[in-house]
Amino acid sequence: MADFPTLRAISGGHDQAARQSPAAEPPSVPVPDRTPVSIPDGSEDRARPELVRPTPVRALRPARPGGAAEPLWREVLGRRLRERRLDLGETLARTAGRAGISPQYLSEIERGRKEPSSEMIAALTGALGTTLGELAATVADDLQRATRLTSFGRPDDTASVGRPTDTMLLAA
Repeated sequence: MADFPTLRAISGGHDQAARQSPAAEPPSVPVPDRTPVSIPDGSEDRARPELVRPTPVRALRPARPGGAAEPLWREVLGRRLRERRLDLGETLARTAGRAGISPQYLSEIERGRKEPSSEMIAALTGALGTTLGELAATVADDLQRATRLTSFGRPDDTASVGRPTDTMLLAA
């Protein structure tokens, strides 16, 4: 049998740095700062990259006049899927198994962390004994109701004047 060479760590490598600082912060992303910076020769440096932490997506959503952010499609969809599953008295594992996905992925969908494809939503509605149209209509109603709330938290009756009430919104 042939002898294989022994592998040795090189000093200062990534493994040693990871062992020395196990609670290191996640790396920052360079984002160009477009603020002009004066340079001693009188010219301006137009784009000097600065290291900043990325802004969470939730913070970028537009707020309603009352200050609360509108719910996202995936959040309302997940809430409705969870309600349906719990109404049937099913576990994550059972529903996920019938839909052909992992329980972890179903949990992420229900918590609004993942936005499933239309095929995945169809598989989930089939596993929950409903239809894609019924689920989409329910989610659309919830979203319309949420966007009609005024800053006082009451439905705005003028929001639906002149609009058909039987419309269905679908996510792309």
